[in-house]
Amino acid sequence: MSEILRSREEIPQEDKWRLEDIFISDDEWEKTFALAEKTVAEAQKFAGKLNQSVDIFVDCLKWAESLGLYLENLYTYAKMRRDEDNRIPKYQGLTDRASMLSVQAGSALSFIVPEILAIPDDKLAQFRQDSRLEIYKHYLDNIIRQKAHILSLAEEKILAEAGELAAAPSTIFSMANDADLKIGYIKDEKQKEVELTKGNYIKYLESTDRMVRKDAYNTMYTAYGKQINSWAAMINASVKADCFFARVRKYNSAIEGALDDDKVPLTVYDSLISTVHKYLPEFQRYIGLRKKILGVEELNMYDLYVPLVPELNTHIPYDEAKSTVRTGLVPLGEEYLSVLDKGYDEHWIDIYENIGKTSGAYSWGTYSAHPYVLLNHQNNLNSLFTLAHEMGHALHSYFSNKNQPHIYAGYKIFVAEVASTLNESLVMRHLIDTTSDNKMKAYLINYYIEQFRGTVFRQTMFAEFEREIHGAVERNESLTVEYLNEIYRNLNLKYFGSAINLDDNIAIEWARIPHFYNAFYVYKYATGFSAATALAQQIVEEGQPAVERYLKFLGSGGSDYPIELLRRAGVDMEKPEPVEQALDVFVELLDMLEELITHTI
Repeated sequence: MSEILRSREEIPQEDKWRLEDIFISDDEWEKTFALAEKTVAEAQKFAGKLNQSVDIFVDCLKWAESLGLYLENLYTYAKMRRDEDNRIPKYQGLTDRASMLSVQAGSALSFIVPEILAIPDDKLAQFRQDSRLEIYKHYLDNIIRQKAHILSLAEEKILAEAGELAAAPSTIFSMANDADLKIGYIKDEKQKEVELTKGNYIKYLESTDRMVRKDAYNTMYTAYGKQINSWAAMINASVKADCFFARVRKYNSAIEGALDDDKVPLTVYDSLISTVHKYLPEFQRYIGLRKKILGVEELNMYDLYVPLVPELNTHIPYDEAKSTVRTGLVPLGEEYLSVLDKGYDEHWIDIYENIGKTSGAYSWGTYSAHPYVLLNHQNNLNSLFTLAHEMGHALHSYFSNKNQPHIYAGYKIFVAEVASTLNESLVMRHLIDTTSDNKMKAYLINYYIEQFRGTVFRQTMFAEFEREIHGAVERNESLTVEYLNEIYRNLNLKYFGSAINLDDNIAIEWARIPHFYNAFYVYKYATGFSAATALAQQIVEEGQPAVERYLKFLGSGGSDYPIELLRRAGVDMEKPEPVEQALDVFVELLDMLEELITHTI
């Protein structure tokens, strides 16, 4: 590859995805758009009539499904065309049109759930005896189970309008954090003055120059500290909104209301936190090892991100990354590998960066075509793991689409990261097991351990903070700066122990975490990572029985509640065992790293 960024036209065709599998041409997209517009207008045939007959009821659900398929294809194609080169006005326009049509469709579909809930129980039960509604059993069960928390049509309309007001704290935080906040300037490793941003902050925390790390850390928190009362007011308002909506919907707490969307019991949340607490001595052992390897008298919070083993100059071309990922996923069996090959060979993947292309990586696609993966491959180890991660998502979608009707093909966020993380886990195991270079092995192990630190320990600490501050508001306590700082500092003390110096800055870290404006979300990172690690361990140890359970899980889509799907796969997230199994892997990796550092590096 040339070091000069190429235009889209310069990228070879074999390195691009094939969006023609969704629409053969833009003209076909236009025809479907016109058809979707007509379909949206058909809402009048069903609105206000769902209780009249089972035929109308069935026809309405089929109408909603067909509309959903149209919208999925239209928006996905338009947005992915735009992602190829964001400078092209045509695809900016198609994306905007698809987005506006989706909003219109959302309004047109909004009558369905309230009307279903308004049908008398005995009449709805009679409707459901019709064989045509058998496929909608889980869909209807999920609506009906939340009936106690759905208000009257008039009250729901008021809540919907209040939702915009309730979103204000998040909107204000985003504007203050992303648009208005100026962090400041630091000197880099070459003593050159550079602007510190949220985008490059971690880069400077990873610097081998300790003064650069310290300067970046202190400059970041000085900037947030200047507006600390404003940040506290924002998060206070956000938490109060969460508690208000939970209360009016007749939930016992905000956390109960948030978890009910996935039908996740509170025991899952509480079990995650209590199980992670049991492993905090091992986590603190890792922090102590970090202090020893870095050779510092006192470990500070700004020393947490610098790699313990300097990154080796690995050059991994895309074809080698493909091969390595495939070999690492051999434990998943021939059926899985054949679909992986299909994705490799049939233009699911857009591989290289080009001028105007959307940055980062994702997996997306449509039910009527197949999954797609956007990459910006850089011929390094991180890009190799990105390929493994995104193909995990892609194959999850492939098996879900293959085995489920459209209504259940999508899956919840609670399970979304399992397939991607499991792929990374298996590939990492393969690399660690087959690497003879001890420095590379230590680097890989440290890389993996850091995923545990960032995804299990850190996100669980965040989850505990969310539980504490919502509980405080529900006890009519005020979220003052002093209270927030005290809670957050004490949690850091609990997690890191005496292995690290807890300076005053870390007490205000809560002020810069955007996840706290989407309440009770971050715990899913920790549970998903834990479930994936536990399932990978079962696959390695049990072989085919565990593989068969896992493939059934991939093919289950959203046909049941996330907890039930994972339980069938072999992990019961209501019990501590999956998190324990994952953290046992953490301990094993830590032992290996200590051995390598002590004797060979």
